[in-house]
Amino acid sequence: MKNYEFTELTIGQEADFKHTFTAEDMAQFSKLTGDFNPLHADEEYAKSTEFGGLVVHGMLVGSLFSTLVGMYLPGKYCLFLSLEMQFHNPVKPNQEVKVHGEIVNKINSLKILEIKAKIIDKDNKILIPALIKVKVLK
Repeated sequence: MKNYEFTELTIGQEADFKHTFTAEDMAQFSKLTGDFNPLHADEEYAKSTEFGGLVVHGMLVGSLFSTLVGMYLPGKYCLFLSLEMQFHNPVKPNQEVKVHGEIVNKINSLKILEIKAKIIDKDNKILIPALIKVKVLK
């Protein structure tokens, strides 16, 4: 976990990490949220759709933005304020994705960062673009 203080952070600063969601992750997310939509939980149904198989819950994939800001940029002193994201392309179980974030604005008087973020596949195809706002507590 990073522990950047607000004064240490700069516009253009970046961070990234990789993650892979398993079928077990999806089952646990379904159990926690009650979202048992067959696109995420029924292989036979999912095969009959345009996706050709199971798709990881969009909100489960989007939760990686929490990891980005809470662990990497800025890390320990982060308070998540807002997230705007769009689901452009699905993520399949066992598909490795990369999460990337870059600080694009600092509001010094409020200690707020705006972070342009994205989740991409191995071919750099954007799966979920996002704009995140966080407050840095220290």
